[in-house]
Amino acid sequence: MPVRDIETTGVHLWLVLMKAQHAVEKHALRSIAKSGLCFSDFAVLEILLHKGPLPVNTLGASVSLSSGAATAAIDRLEKKALVRRSADARDRRARVVHLTEKGKTLISGAFREHETDMEALTSGLSPSEKTTLVGLLKKLGKAAASR
Repeated sequence: MPVRDIETTGVHLWLVLMKAQHAVEKHALRSIAKSGLCFSDFAVLEILLHKGPLPVNTLGASVSLSSGAATAAIDRLEKKALVRRSADARDRRARVVHLTEKGKTLISGAFREHETDMEALTSGLSPSEKTTLVGLLKKLGKAAASR
């Protein structure tokens, strides 16, 4: 059996990827905390900013929150007048979550600052390297998802 270079083994790749992910996540969470929001509240507001009003169940799934966690986040944000719920015109059983003007103002500024922080974090990579990395990570993610 041929000896493989440790740098090319699946286990080594996983360890490097895991360490990089933890370091990037730590930086991202510090950036988000500066907004005064927890991660789940930031994620809910960000998806509403970029996708527009969404049903509660779609919103929770979009930001990888369980039904209960999504409801808790929306409740917190509603108490702060950052979002509002309304009836879904197509399905009376469903509720749609909307950003309020206060919420839009808060998340717009917080997202701009977070975007700046993440750009600074990744500034060590050239645009070409970023493109390559995104492509490779998507390829790896699709392969892992298909197993």
